[in-house]
Amino acid sequence: MPIFEYVCDDCGERYEKLVMSKSTKIACPKCESSKRTIQLSVFAAPANGAKASNGSSSEPSSGGGCCGGSCGCHN
Repeated sequence: MPIFEYVCDDCGERYEKLVMSKSTKIACPKCESSKRTIQLSVFAAPANGAKASNGSSSEPSSGGGCCGGSCGCHN
């Protein structure tokens, strides 16, 4: 069950909606308009199944930016 993020085209309110099916009615919680634009969701997930670090690891940080440098996009 995906959660989608929207911005209302009428009032500018940003909101999230759990969409169970294509027939789910989606309306702005502020003005109740059905005019909306879907937003790109931003989330974080560990790469390659690695566990998230809590800062107490003795391993050095890769400092590779957005992907840690392991994807080959950094030289």
